[in-house]
Amino acid sequence: MHTSRFKQITGVQRARLVRLPLAAAICLAMATPAFAQDAGQAEASTATPAAKPKTTTLSVVNVTAQKRVENLQKVPISIGVLETDQLEALHVQNFNDYVKYLPSVTFQQGGGGIATGPGFATIYMRGVASGGNTNHSGSQPSVGVYLDDQPVTTIQGPLDIHMYDIARIEVLAGPQGTLYGASAQAGALRIITNKPDASGFAASYSAGIDSVAHGGIGYTAEGMLNIPIGKNAAVRIVGWREHDAGYIDNKAGSRTFPTSGITISNAPNCSPSGTSPSSAFQCVGHARDNYNDANTSGARAALKVDLNDNWSISPMLMGQQTISHGNFASDPVVGDLAVTHFYPERVNDRWWQGALTVQGKIGNFDLTYAYAHLKRNQEEQTDYSDYGFWYDSLYGSGASFYDNNGALINPSQHISDRDRYTKNSHELRLVSPADERLRLVAGLFWQKQKHDIMQDYQVDGLADALSVTGWKDTIWLTRQMRYDRDKAVFGELSWDFIPDVLTGTVGERYYRTSNRLYGYFGYAAGFSSSQGEAACVSPEPFLDAPCSDFNKGVKESGNLTKYNLTWNINDTKMIYATRSEGFRPGGVNRRGTLLPYQADFLINEELGWKTSWLDNRVSFNGAVFRETWNDFQFPILGANGLTEIKNANSARIDGLESQLNWQATYNLQLTAGIAAYRARLTANYCGFTDANGRPITDCPAGSINPQDGSVVAGPLAPKGTQLPITPKFKGNLIARYTFSLGGNDAFVQAALVHVGSRTTDLRLSERALLGNLPAYNSLDLSAGVQKGSWSADVYVTNAFDKRAAQYKYTECGVDVCAAHGVAAQYPNGQVYTGFSQPRTFGIRFKQEF
Repeated sequence: MHTSRFKQITGVQRARLVRLPLAAAICLAMATPAFAQDAGQAEASTATPAAKPKTTTLSVVNVTAQKRVENLQKVPISIGVLETDQLEALHVQNFNDYVKYLPSVTFQQGGGGIATGPGFATIYMRGVASGGNTNHSGSQPSVGVYLDDQPVTTIQGPLDIHMYDIARIEVLAGPQGTLYGASAQAGALRIITNKPDASGFAASYSAGIDSVAHGGIGYTAEGMLNIPIGKNAAVRIVGWREHDAGYIDNKAGSRTFPTSGITISNAPNCSPSGTSPSSAFQCVGHARDNYNDANTSGARAALKVDLNDNWSISPMLMGQQTISHGNFASDPVVGDLAVTHFYPERVNDRWWQGALTVQGKIGNFDLTYAYAHLKRNQEEQTDYSDYGFWYDSLYGSGASFYDNNGALINPSQHISDRDRYTKNSHELRLVSPADERLRLVAGLFWQKQKHDIMQDYQVDGLADALSVTGWKDTIWLTRQMRYDRDKAVFGELSWDFIPDVLTGTVGERYYRTSNRLYGYFGYAAGFSSSQGEAACVSPEPFLDAPCSDFNKGVKESGNLTKYNLTWNINDTKMIYATRSEGFRPGGVNRRGTLLPYQADFLINEELGWKTSWLDNRVSFNGAVFRETWNDFQFPILGANGLTEIKNANSARIDGLESQLNWQATYNLQLTAGIAAYRARLTANYCGFTDANGRPITDCPAGSINPQDGSVVAGPLAPKGTQLPITPKFKGNLIARYTFSLGGNDAFVQAALVHVGSRTTDLRLSERALLGNLPAYNSLDLSAGVQKGSWSADVYVTNAFDKRAAQYKYTECGVDVCAAHGVAAQYPNGQVYTGFSQPRTFGIRFKQEF
């Protein structure tokens, strides 16, 4: 997926817009995601590129997706690229901005007590999505995200890196198991930074302001310095500050708990009748407009030293902090872009990564060593009052919550949690010369991830006997440590059967993985006899928890293969056939009493093409494929609102991806792209497994669940059920026209995105509860002018202010949400919807030196 260059070319003279023939317009409408047919920079790309002479041909894009520098049109995999110019032209600043222009990529936010703001997205590719609940103790991701050569994916989502001074984004669709290993099961997304350049000084800055419909005012300030240090070294320093305006209102409201009769209110001027937790009327929060704002600050410093003609070292240090408030989804019953929440909601997500890359030569082989040390700390406060209210309404559970005097109290819950991630990764690889008939990429990989987990579910005024020992007002505590380790030997060998015509490639990866989870989860001794303090396996404290009540681990090993045959028909046309594999390691469930979940595997069979036409004015690329997903991991929100992960048998995804890029004239550039999928179960999902954790598929109505002895009502999702989250069709069309305005370069641009309807859950009953995500179209418009070193542009995103639903979730457990009709205003349970940002007007000024 790549497109023609978006940036205005300096020196282009005024020219007429050529009228598009009807046939060409139809062709563009049917084509697929295209991103960037540009003079892309390789890994060593550096300062701001110079303007290029005017041309009607598409220029070369170089990528490093296969661990060597290659022309995108010669790489026999489905890969999309967004380069610097595209990122700037589309006003991309974060994950939500660029993912909509990647037709093969979809995502899901948190929920169920998990934050829904920046940094909490679960990424999917090619329809390989089971949906369900995402969690701090969930499966490893199925899509790997990399910053240069270093992995930056954590369990709750990848780093939401601010997109400034970025060379390109590479999107590798389909399993990348041999070169990227675990967590690149369905694909990989690589963010490539601009590198220090010793050839000369360079600097730039950018400042912008925007206004969000139904919301507030935001701004962005960014800057870059590239400073040579002698002839062989340079340092590059980048910094940014961004304020994202809120647009969700926390509206004033109240809620009365049926068991105790206690009423809580979040109105800013309410007057409580008392101060104790058992008061009949309590003010517990403050409503305000534009509730979900976010502030992001960060910096990156990189050094590159050329030791000699063959060897260089490149250390880099990068860090970012995002502080967000409120909830990024809304409750339609409360109103448009509105919620009524009662307790503080805030996320402090801060991280830093130190990286070192050493590059050199051993003989005529290229040697690369890439190391990274990542630390990420997330601190969250979350309103969880819905959970307490619905359980009290259905089951009268509020009678179980009382203070030290025995008086019933407000059973609302709110969560304070902290996740501390540490990741160390090493990769050492050798790459043979690209011009040899026999070519090799081979290496070693080692990674260790540590996850320190604390989740404190609090009920104000809770009796000491009901609180976890040492944790005041804590009804439930999760205090766990998780370790994930991954070791691998990998390689790919290519041989030109007929030089420049027919090439075969075989790849292999041998891996060993382990996952260990241990610690404390559960209630106080006075609240439960099956978990928590009552189930302690040792009287010794575990960190700051009362004890440890489980300790489990799993280990796995195996190999992944890849086979590819590429036929270069001529210099501009190529077809390829690939069979590749990807996997995710298994692991231990957060609820330690459950069986561990097993690894799942994805097998991809693909036929693709890359072609250029009309003297390189048009490129048309694409792929058709079938993917078989075996024993896939499926997370659900189970009893007590805890995530449970079980293997869910098999699914098959048939798909088409295609892209078209057209340099129509000197002035007009057009790109278009689509992705179409048919993703369905190939066996029943029954919801339970055998004694070894393998999924059971034979579960007719009236049969017995072997795990708990209950009578089965039938499959939760029968064979043929569509997989959730991914639309059957997603596409975009981008047009940019440049012209001269008063002797200066100017442009206008339009970008249209279409996303088809999506289902929200694999299980039919939960799907009926949540409802589908409707199809939508979104239009972004922009215009600007450039004079010398400075430029200014204005833009509007989501021009028609569409409520484009991105995800849905509920905070109550499955048993509660399935009980419809509890309250007249919520006949299907309380369901939240996350929408794309409303219409936003902005202006940006940029200057380069």
